[in-house]
Amino acid sequence: MPPKKHNSSLDRVLGRLDQLDSVNLTNLVQRLARERALFEDIFNTLQDGVLVISSEGEIEYANQSAHRMIGLNADELSGQTLWRLVPGLRPSLEPALEDGALPVVAREFQLTYPELRTVRLYMVPFAASDPTEGRRYAVILADVSREKASTEEMIENERTSSILLLAAGVAHELGNPLNSLNIHLQLIERKLKKLQAAAKDVESLTDSISICQDEVGRLDGIINHFLDAIRPQPPDLADLHVLEVLDEVLRFHQSELENREISVDVEAEPDLPIVMADRNQLKQVFFNVIKNAMEAMQPGGQLHLKTRADDDSVYLLFGDTGTGIKQEDLLRLFEPYHTTKPGGNGLGLMIVQRIMKEHGGQVGVESKEGVGTVITLEFPRKDRRVRVLEE
Repeated sequence: MPPKKHNSSLDRVLGRLDQLDSVNLTNLVQRLARERALFEDIFNTLQDGVLVISSEGEIEYANQSAHRMIGLNADELSGQTLWRLVPGLRPSLEPALEDGALPVVAREFQLTYPELRTVRLYMVPFAASDPTEGRRYAVILADVSREKASTEEMIENERTSSILLLAAGVAHELGNPLNSLNIHLQLIERKLKKLQAAAKDVESLTDSISICQDEVGRLDGIINHFLDAIRPQPPDLADLHVLEVLDEVLRFHQSELENREISVDVEAEPDLPIVMADRNQLKQVFFNVIKNAMEAMQPGGQLHLKTRADDDSVYLLFGDTGTGIKQEDLLRLFEPYHTTKPGGNGLGLMIVQRIMKEHGGQVGVESKEGVGTVITLEFPRKDRRVRVLEE
């Protein structure tokens, strides 16, 4: 049974609009004007920017804080498209979200006008009361420049304690593979002594060696993540075709993708512009994003990869058909040590965000719980970097 709709006294009056005389109609208009002014006053007292935009990104409403953050007055902002003011923000609505459920979007980006600052955006879809008007987005903008600066200062001041905490987690992670290595090395030692007496042990010995090699590889990965977190290296920028690097990472993951029965669909634009990036760091970004997508999906899942470009940026989108991300976890994705995975260390996406920022790029996350997640990586085009330097 559908929920009962509760109409306010104003709704009941509006329902009899054609029956009102001129006096009552004037009173109604005045009442509506007072209520609108009340809501305007409430929204204008908020420190956060509040926008209402259409599905095409056209700004239909903005409070005073939004005007101040974006640096445009009411006349200048009216009719503007948010996608133009914040390039790369338009929701991708990849196949992982094609069931009609629009994603919640969380993103941090920098605005350079009227001053350089960091803004955190939270965008939620909602249906208009009139079905003919389609869907809209409510957008909340929070200036987190001071928060980011304070966080960086706090991280610097507490670097030693953070490293100690991280080291404790790494030590725990190392325990299981080290124990496995020890057991199999003992088996190798015993079988070597009997090798001359029983040739059939050779095959078993080979298996033990293979297991040891796998465990050493796992240890190497843990240690590399640890080192990347505590002593990040500046990127060694060079001309790169991102699809070439992506292809290398996909070939590395091929066996695991097949074992997990996950299909991969790549939709690449021809003649994608080159970017300036560090090849090894880019591999690490793709590795972490694809690994997270695989771990979020059940057998039979699909990983959809898409590229696109505009005048300023090159975009790589990774869409999965996984479990999605809860709204309460969405804004904490890039915090160190925050993880929703058993045995996770919460460093993967933090490292991805740091590498992307050092490349002048951004990371965007769109997700719907139970439907899937789309990660968008935005890189500045090489020719755009040249124009900025010239300016």
